[in-house]
Amino acid sequence: MAQTKQPGLVAILSSPSGTGKTTICHMLMKKHPEYKFSISATTRPNRGKERDGVDYYFVSDERFDSMIQNNELAEWAYVFGHRYGTPFSEITNAIAADRVLLCDIDVQGGMTLKDKYRQAVTIFLIPPSLTELRRRLFHRRTDSSEQRKMRLETAVKELGYWHRYDYIVLNEDLKEATNEVDMIIAAERAKTIRRNERRFWESGQAGLLGL
Repeated sequence: MAQTKQPGLVAILSSPSGTGKTTICHMLMKKHPEYKFSISATTRPNRGKERDGVDYYFVSDERFDSMIQNNELAEWAYVFGHRYGTPFSEITNAIAADRVLLCDIDVQGGMTLKDKYRQAVTIFLIPPSLTELRRRLFHRRTDSSEQRKMRLETAVKELGYWHRYDYIVLNEDLKEATNEVDMIIAAERAKTIRRNERRFWESGQAGLLGL
């Protein structure tokens, strides 16, 4: 069966903390080696086994200021007392290589990035219930009780933004939610507006389509 090349895509996954967006991103990358996790720059210190340049780009406040001034960030925001931002280089490099860039970012960052990069697809993940969300948040060992309370309050506010996203996915069953996100990305890459260049088709196919 003839294979066609796939266009690059920026997929923005947002959700309240504890809804599983990071886990879903990693499951997708395990299934699709060509998918790439967008590495954010942050001013917060690393946690546990996190690695610079792999999990985040850990930078000083001075370096973050410089990135803003030099227009190196597609979006940035304060999240729980620290700054996070998406480097433009993450987007341009992924699109140039026809890869899917998975952006695991909060609602504020997701909306800003969508405004900057209109071709991105936005997916909002929701938990099955507020009770389940509270359970997940309060089982996080990396957070203090005050941080958990703050995350829960923020989560309730963020849930009100679901209608501003292109798609909404319920994460009650992790496997099912991952498959649904996978299908959304596949459908978006198949859209005619993304596949209207000759380079995505074999010569015979291109001729058939008048490209």
